Amino acid sequence: MSPTTLTAGLDHGHVTFLGAGPGDPGLLTLRAVEALAHADVLVAEHDVLDVVRQHARQGVAEVHTDTGPDGDTVPGTGTPQLAVVDGASTTAALPAVRDAAHLVMEAARGGRRVVRAVSGDPGLDTYAADEMLACAAAGVPFEVVPGVAAAVGVPAYAGVPLRDAQGTDVRFVDARTASDRCWTEVGASDGTVVVSTTLDSVGAAAGELVSAGRKPDTPMTVTVAGTTTRQRTWTATLGTIAQTLKQAKVLPSPEGGRPVIAVVGERSAAAQRDQLSWFESKPLFGWRVLVPRTKEQAASLSDQLRSYGAVPHEVPTIAVEPPRTPQQMERAVKGLVTGRYEWIAFTSVNAVKAVREKFEEYGLDARAFAGIKVAAVGEQTANALIAFGVKPDLVPSGEQSAAGLLEDWPPYDPVFDPIDRVFLPRADIATETLVAGLIELGWEVDDVTAYRTVRASPPPAETREAIKGGGFDAVLFTSSSTVRNLVGIAGKPHNVTVIACIGPATAKTAEEHGLRVDVMAPEPSVHKLAEALADFGARRRAAALDAGDPVTRPSERRPGARRRRSTT
Repeated sequence: MSPTTLTAGLDHGHVTFLGAGPGDPGLLTLRAVEALAHADVLVAEHDVLDVVRQHARQGVAEVHTDTGPDGDTVPGTGTPQLAVVDGASTTAALPAVRDAAHLVMEAARGGRRVVRAVSGDPGLDTYAADEMLACAAAGVPFEVVPGVAAAVGVPAYAGVPLRDAQGTDVRFVDARTASDRCWTEVGASDGTVVVSTTLDSVGAAAGELVSAGRKPDTPMTVTVAGTTTRQRTWTATLGTIAQTLKQAKVLPSPEGGRPVIAVVGERSAAAQRDQLSWFESKPLFGWRVLVPRTKEQAASLSDQLRSYGAVPHEVPTIAVEPPRTPQQMERAVKGLVTGRYEWIAFTSVNAVKAVREKFEEYGLDARAFAGIKVAAVGEQTANALIAFGVKPDLVPSGEQSAAGLLEDWPPYDPVFDPIDRVFLPRADIATETLVAGLIELGWEVDDVTAYRTVRASPPPAETREAIKGGGFDAVLFTSSSTVRNLVGIAGKPHNVTVIACIGPATAKTAEEHGLRVDVMAPEPSVHKLAEALADFGARRRAAALDAGDPVTRPSERRPGARRRRSTT
């Protein structure tokens, strides 16, 4: 739709029918992300909102529609009933309409930009076409942003290509609405059939295909929660799938109504899935990993864990507060401006934040660092400086620590260094190693408390219970203080939880708290720590496969299989 058309309908708002894909937020298109960033109102089923809301601007109103407890719809409308309007949203004043199409139009009136997000692709959604027709009839302009359809995306994530070099015919069937004629047609074909059904109806769908002419030994894969870290796939045949699911204790189940994608066919690559299952074979697939850091500190680490298939859960163990006596920090910041220092050394992201806040308080910006050499203890601290507009002159080439920083720090030279003083903003925890090393290199050091670290508040009860009850598969400890503080605010991790430590000192503290250390980073880096945990997970997975055992997560261990902490 052209910009002119959008402007013409501005008084009536605008609706974007957006395909949110099958579940993985990473499958949203660039156009979808752009539309979400400009939306005033999001309308979607609850699960779809969880996928799209992270790309919406702050303060966007959220309205979610859903079917009733028994999957019912509003009588006479054929559309899901309105389940809730977010009480904090600006759409709380909307009429209490139960028809989703009317809801979308009401949200659009007054010039609002509405995103109506649906699972998969709007063109395959049961109700989207009716809602588009309602908008057209009411003169509300709309556009359609296609998404990845579940029938295509889920098999790709399950490692089941739908076509081969011979150009296999592919048929798509929605078992919930398929007619007898439809089953007869796909049964007569020898191509691949992609069946959208529910977990408790898989056996019935397989029976329909056999009755329609498919051989009982035809390969079949069934995938639940596709493209998410809860994904699980079973491989069987049309004749054995019901028994396979029963042996896996999947059926009968309260979750039997969950949607699944089944792929049927001689050439559906079911037999090759061991080689093609790229998603579920990730080293930490489905692992819930506890990261005792704030979201800001853990951002890149959590992204790395997700790339291994893990589900990171950040729990802050420390809180940062201003120093009790701020005068020393104020004098040091003024000294930066007046030329008192040759160097400033940042030993943490929090130190960067503390100095930046002081700068903003005085109306200063990154230009105040002109003529001053800047050092950062590691990559994350350097990135925080770059975000501030400052490119560090020195980052350790080896170990990212105070010792690594000292190895690369130049000695004071009165010929080339007009000033012999270093500003070291730090936490209230002493940094004797760095201070002593700089003095030994001939520098004078202003060792200034820029912020205080205090123990954070306890996490929610649900998180504490998961920590103590074995609900997490692993925990990453990045310092001795994270060990002490996590145990202090949430309790000791369960003995089935894999304990990963960034270095020997942290490992020693963990052992002193009665924890068994399973993984240690080869060097003191959070990213090397994540790599080490992934290697551990890969070895664990390979061992299970070699032994012919099912691949399970640590939290799925039976009580009798729990490992005891070594006393050596």
